[in-house]
Amino acid sequence: MNKILIFLALINFAAAQQLLNVSYDATRELFKEYNALFVKYYEQKSGKKIKILQSHGGSGAQARMLIDGLKADVATLALAYDINAVARKSGALDASWQEEFPLNSAPYNSTIVFLVRKGNPKGIKDWDDLVRNDVKIVTPNPKTSGGARYNHLAAYAYAAAKFDGDEDKIREFLVKLYANAPVLDAGARGSANTFIRRGIGDAMIAWENEAHLSKARLGEDEFEIIYPSLSILAQPPVAVLSKNAAANGNAPLAREYLARLYLPDAQEIIAKNFFRPTDESVAKKYEKTFPRINLISIESFGGWDAAQKRHFSDGGEFDKIYEIVAKGKK
Repeated sequence: MNKILIFLALINFAAAQQLLNVSYDATRELFKEYNALFVKYYEQKSGKKIKILQSHGGSGAQARMLIDGLKADVATLALAYDINAVARKSGALDASWQEEFPLNSAPYNSTIVFLVRKGNPKGIKDWDDLVRNDVKIVTPNPKTSGGARYNHLAAYAYAAAKFDGDEDKIREFLVKLYANAPVLDAGARGSANTFIRRGIGDAMIAWENEAHLSKARLGEDEFEIIYPSLSILAQPPVAVLSKNAAANGNAPLAREYLARLYLPDAQEIIAKNFFRPTDESVAKKYEKTFPRINLISIESFGGWDAAQKRHFSDGGEFDKIYEIVAKGKK
């Protein structure tokens, strides 16, 4: 009898409609909770069981998997640039994808902060402290991580303001910053493991949600979050990979899955997972969690395409900076 029940359960599982969401490191907990909400909602609405699969990694690495042919239904990556690259190189969605959902298809926001150890023993308060000789930092690799690209641009903007746009001094500042990073992990979650579990570094440059989650998982008293004087507005976008979703028979489901992120109950989940909700009524409830800080936007760099070309393409600013760093470590 038990074998029959197991067999029937396997048939039902195989028959369940499946949707694949390819996302980035920092959204694991968010989508685990949101997926449970959506699965329950969809079954109550339609009477149909669905299963949502998650894939997480550095945003740039995830985009390359999609370009290489992974037939996901939706992408919820860290950068609009990464989804633009998927559109250009794979044809899995149209170039106008940001017009499909409100707010340029960004249902939540974030920013970049510092996570330091209990008591902040090195007295880290701002970007200047991260380039001191007595400080070691943890940050991912901008070549593979969307969060790391935000980290880099926030540091660059701070240095640009500090040195009144002097490119030599800005580059010198960033060389010192990366020279203080003993390892560049592929993604944000890898960096969190390096900082928290391996005990490397005095400060981690992190997604705001990753910093809060680290405190929540390991104890409020174990770490402190430092908000620098200047950071960057992160607007992680979402997109239906329309060609893939249609081929998978998931086009309406995929669109509803992303559209529902904007509704208040989903926005509550977003806020509880320490992303900044875009719904004003929900955001107002979490004002103490998300302090107002001075944020620059990606438009200050001419948009993501311009920022990617100048800073993160082969031979770009990051490569030039890290070449100097590598020579200094020999």
